[in-house]
Amino acid sequence: MLVDEYKIKTALISVSDKTGIVEFAQKLSERGIIIYSTGGTEKLLKENNVPAKSVTELTNFPEILNGRVKTLHPAVHAGLLADLGVEEHRNQIEKLNINSIDLLVVNLYPFEKTLKKEGVTHEELIENIDIGGPTMIRSAAKNYKWTAVVVNPSHYQTIIDYIDKNGAIPEEFRVKLAGEVFNHTAAYDALIAKYFNKINNIEFPETLTLSYRKVQDCRYGENSHQPAAVYGDFLDLFKKLHGKELSYNNIVDISAIAELMLEFDSSKPTVAIVKHTNPCGVATADNFVDAYKLAFATDTVSPFGGIVAINGVMDKDFASEIHSLFTEVLIASEFTPEALEILTKKRDRRLIVANFDNIRNSIGHAFKSIPSGMLYQRADKLLCDGELKVVTKRKPSDEEMEALIFGWKIAKHVKSNAIVYAAKNRTLGIGAGQMSRVDSSRIAVEKAQMGNIDLKNSVVASDAFFPFADALMEAVNAGATAVIQPGGSVRDEDVIKAADENNIAMVFTGMRHFRH
Repeated sequence: MLVDEYKIKTALISVSDKTGIVEFAQKLSERGIIIYSTGGTEKLLKENNVPAKSVTELTNFPEILNGRVKTLHPAVHAGLLADLGVEEHRNQIEKLNINSIDLLVVNLYPFEKTLKKEGVTHEELIENIDIGGPTMIRSAAKNYKWTAVVVNPSHYQTIIDYIDKNGAIPEEFRVKLAGEVFNHTAAYDALIAKYFNKINNIEFPETLTLSYRKVQDCRYGENSHQPAAVYGDFLDLFKKLHGKELSYNNIVDISAIAELMLEFDSSKPTVAIVKHTNPCGVATADNFVDAYKLAFATDTVSPFGGIVAINGVMDKDFASEIHSLFTEVLIASEFTPEALEILTKKRDRRLIVANFDNIRNSIGHAFKSIPSGMLYQRADKLLCDGELKVVTKRKPSDEEMEALIFGWKIAKHVKSNAIVYAAKNRTLGIGAGQMSRVDSSRIAVEKAQMGNIDLKNSVVASDAFFPFADALMEAVNAGATAVIQPGGSVRDEDVIKAADENNIAMVFTGMRHFRH
């Protein structure tokens, strides 16, 4: 007997997602296929005049325990697991008067949907953990040569097309369906495991199971020779109103700038400009246009082809100001119709609405791939470790302290080694990603000089401690009067001494923000 010629004669259908199931079952019935069903699916099919037999006709055993047990029966699983290519299996099911089940159509109790319901109880979630469904589809997937199994409604028409062709489903497609099953059950179990880890306060379980649904294929990844795709709920947090498809690099940059924007209260108009995940200018002001001008002045070269975000509504005035700049992506909590009329004139520019509150709530842990594995850590959501500690003889003035905190917020989001020169409401110079902190400081100074920005009376933020006084002296020579850094170096006293000798105020945060 050849699998590709094995005719579909019986089907068992039991679905929670009833999308298209009536039409599909009707087509199966019209082609002479006997349908067995359970519970709500059976009721729905009969209400729509689709001939369907109860699964109890297979088991000779009633559904019990409020439906918890209905398909967990040898007559069902023997019908799913019988290898019809093995004579012994054929003889056994014939002797026991068990029907082979040729097609299984099942999707699972909606645990994920229930989990997202407001006010859902633990008991309700427990009742939405499917037992019989996963058991059946795993059985059928193991025996895919003789039991085709469908968990995705998108395949219904393809199944009908194959049956219409010669009454059979080819093995090549059966294998694909079986693979989908194990992805489906793995994702389902991972979601349940994540829920139990949460209620049991287990942050780093011995076995980490992750489940994300693919929502979009990318044209390519970081480079054109790398295939890529988007998984998870990213597209629920960021809605594209206009422009080309988001690229892999766009999504990485959007994620970086969104996390940066979370550092600022929505009541303060704030503009951030990011290039290759690094901030190249950030400012707050009384309005977004003024904030943008200050942010852009930090570095007038890097914003070309970058990403700009504001933490409020993008209106006509802002759109008119930024329209001439070539940007890959513009992000706001909302765009006015007048702003859209201006900004959509550039066909490829992506316009994104970001729900910053939901983004804040969605950030819990961070992942980084490594060969044959990954690193998993709690996301860096804190800013300081308790109160700031002044370690120098001179305390920073109120204005200096305001600038130090502003610069520290930005330094947290700059690639290490990170140096940020700042005023109380804006960046003045940013040095990122250098092997030496001194080099980062020099680059930051050069960026400021290119924009004719005077660093006299500025402040400096460093994402990690100064291992030597040389980086501090770079700041002193540039005109800085106050420094914020984590502290914790064995040479802290040398750095503090150098600060005191130069009348520099220095604050320790007690927390570093490496960003690799």
